[in-house]
Amino acid sequence: MHKKNRHKQGYNFTVLVKKHPELSPFIIKNKYNNQDTIDFANPLAIKSLNLALLKSDYHISFWDIPDGYLCPAVPGRVDYIHHLNDLLATTPTTRLVDKKPVKVLDIGTGASCIYPILGQRVYGWHFVASDIDPISIKVAKQIISADKTLNQAISCRLQPNSNHIFNGIIAEDDFYHLTLCNPPFHRSLAEASQGTKRKWRNLNKANTPSKKHTEKLNFGGQKAELWCPGGELAFIDKMIKESKNYQQQVLWFTCLVSKKEHLSKLKLYLKKAQVKQIKVIKMDQGQKISRFIAWSFYDIS
Repeated sequence: MHKKNRHKQGYNFTVLVKKHPELSPFIIKNKYNNQDTIDFANPLAIKSLNLALLKSDYHISFWDIPDGYLCPAVPGRVDYIHHLNDLLATTPTTRLVDKKPVKVLDIGTGASCIYPILGQRVYGWHFVASDIDPISIKVAKQIISADKTLNQAISCRLQPNSNHIFNGIIAEDDFYHLTLCNPPFHRSLAEASQGTKRKWRNLNKANTPSKKHTEKLNFGGQKAELWCPGGELAFIDKMIKESKNYQQQVLWFTCLVSKKEHLSKLKLYLKKAQVKQIKVIKMDQGQKISRFIAWSFYDIS
């Protein structure tokens, strides 16, 4: 994990339970090393662990999401935030970067509103959190309104048109240092269901998951969070095309890319869009390697 990621040494369950006693019933012993852990195939355990982390390390007193909505793993999400901060830090100082506070647009914030929460708590950034799902926006607003600092730093915007990404969200007088996005990875519901089955196999479930479990990822997720026509490649292609309309209003556009093989096509799309800067930032998280692609229409080399 990133050197600044406070979760890189694992979880201190003693501390976490003190902050969030409701986590205690979910703690089990790892059969390989007898250390405390949780069942990562249990969505309730995942949700309780996330809340414990938010309470312990980010001083969030209230955080709750509806059943079936994507429950993001805090350590991986904050890694993206830290790498985005590195991207800004390595960008030559200009009047654009010097604008304070740093303002970030989160595309598809979800009910958890996790990136704005972490970005505000770790770096004091201000956010616009957007989503096409009215329930996600409603829940995100509830989380934000429960904390005075978050309420002053984060605002939510509902995307009125599911065919658009930036259009309808970026206002005429907006400027953002960064945009970020965790895009829908899959191309269809069937593909997302196969992803569920792979997750269960990777979690070493001895038995074939029941229909109830195969229909629901251990981390949850609604349609717009998990899949879209064409999958992430089509989604990011649309994002690149729309970004041309806002090239003077955003310093760095960024988006996670789950499949390494998509990078070559995305770079071609970006060159066609005549961007000035392209970066691919790799993030190592244990045995998992993820990455995000960043582009800018500013000459900031």
